[in-house]
Amino acid sequence: MSERIKTYSEFYQFYLTEHSKTGTRIFHFIGTLLVFVVIGYVISSGKERFLWYIPIVGYGFAWFSHAVIERNKPATFRYPLWSLFSDFRLFFELLIGKQKFKDTNKQPQELH
Repeated sequence: MSERIKTYSEFYQFYLTEHSKTGTRIFHFIGTLLVFVVIGYVISSGKERFLWYIPIVGYGFAWFSHAVIERNKPATFRYPLWSLFSDFRLFFELLIGKQKFKDTNKQPQELH
């Protein structure tokens, strides 16, 4: 990816290719879910000091999956806002079934 992506629609298609493996999607889903858990805890308890957990769980799970599973560089470094928005979009699309957790790079097997 040498040229900058100009539209969010184009970026999201790129984002999905960079998040194609099942493990990556699971780790992103867990990290984003934990972000909501932390926010819920802070709201219900009034303990704002736990807000610093948000980037740790959100980015920690995501970046681990890029380093170990997907073996690519997170798009966050080049497109921070679009990446953040896409993390939440993918989370909700996985939640409602619009996207699947299964590996999206697998090619269908040919008939013999």
